[in-house]
Amino acid sequence: MSNSDEKINGLAVHGIDEANTALIDADNVFWAIHKNNAGLEPIIPRETLALYARVQEKLDREMSDFRFSAELSAIYVDPTDRCNANCPYCYVPRAARKNGREMTHRQLIYVLEKILAYFKGKKRKPVVIFHASEPLLVKESIFAAIKAYKDKFNFGLQTNALLLKESDVDFLKEQRVGVGISLDSSSPALNNLTRPACGTGGNFRQAVEAIEWFDGYEGLNVIATVTRINVSGLPGLVKFLHKKKVPCLLLNPVRLTQGPSRGLKPDEKLFTKYFLRAVDQALQLSQGLSRRIIIGNFTNVIIGIIAPAARRMMCDISPCGGGRCFLTITASGKMIPCGEFIGLKGFSGGNIFRTGIKEAMRSGPFRKIRSRIVEKIEECKSCIFRNICGAPCPAELEALGGMHQKAVFCEFYKAIIKYAFKLIAEGKEKYCLRPGVLNELSYRYQL
Repeated sequence: MSNSDEKINGLAVHGIDEANTALIDADNVFWAIHKNNAGLEPIIPRETLALYARVQEKLDREMSDFRFSAELSAIYVDPTDRCNANCPYCYVPRAARKNGREMTHRQLIYVLEKILAYFKGKKRKPVVIFHASEPLLVKESIFAAIKAYKDKFNFGLQTNALLLKESDVDFLKEQRVGVGISLDSSSPALNNLTRPACGTGGNFRQAVEAIEWFDGYEGLNVIATVTRINVSGLPGLVKFLHKKKVPCLLLNPVRLTQGPSRGLKPDEKLFTKYFLRAVDQALQLSQGLSRRIIIGNFTNVIIGIIAPAARRMMCDISPCGGGRCFLTITASGKMIPCGEFIGLKGFSGGNIFRTGIKEAMRSGPFRKIRSRIVEKIEECKSCIFRNICGAPCPAELEALGGMHQKAVFCEFYKAIIKYAFKLIAEGKEKYCLRPGVLNELSYRYQL
């Protein structure tokens, strides 16, 4: 359980396993792990409580700034609604994927210029990720934009790889574009059940071929959507992709935003079981060989514990990153907090061809998403993991009756956070991170 009635000087007492107990401040994610005393109550050194008293106020401010003051840094640009596949769990409505809008190259350049204008004077280059249904349906336009604006943006691209050629991979590597390739299983048959494509049966062959072309490129991620169909194959997928030199795999639970996806929801206990087996598989491979593979979702949980404000993935904090740290611009120009809201009515913050990003950020729909915090959710407000989990995803929950309810996979999130604490207690967290990440962090407090 993640809830705890017992507290010591304001710190919740949480049993990690038979050997270790954690003290946690749920508000600022201060934590300390202590060995249990031969099965008896843990002995809490006075130094722990003294340290907590010293750093509590500073950590409270840091967490508040991270949650409520983080600035917009990334824009997802959907240059087309259309897709050359027909994944049953897609959050983009089928009608849009079949007959949707498409930006002209002139419109795409207009959008990029508007984004540049918004970020003028900022120290960091903004991130632009080409996303949506299948952005490579307008490949020429996207590649021309990347080449023209490579010094002004950090670019990313999410693709099913059906249209990728080896020369495209060379271009993306040369331009240092972050690339996500969709692949659900190491089994062609199972993968192609959830990622079917017209004329090819599915994207397995093209995705694997593209992964081999990338040949260990550090900017490559593989994204698997976890359903009842592929859930038991997660450890095997880790092993398969490690052999293909993939540095990072994301195991994303299927979002139930659209009706067809709801029949694909995996059993939560099975999801937990096989996800943690996948983590263990990645750990085994990463400890034993020089080449490492990480589970990106789990890595973000580890970072959410050891360096909460260093998190990159903003789904597991509240308010989430949608309409706060990132937003999505659709092919028709609509600005929405996150792509998951594409099929939901009432969440547009305006149209970039008529207004601007500043107006979208101030709009009612964006403010509504930013107002959704765990303290307003009955099941979450007393949970000691609430600022590690964040109760995702508001779009999914809105589609299921209202965003102010606990996460669909609540027990799964609790289990993987508890397992993350266990690995930290065992000193294995470094194998869950990209090489060199710990060298980029510095201690705020240490016993």
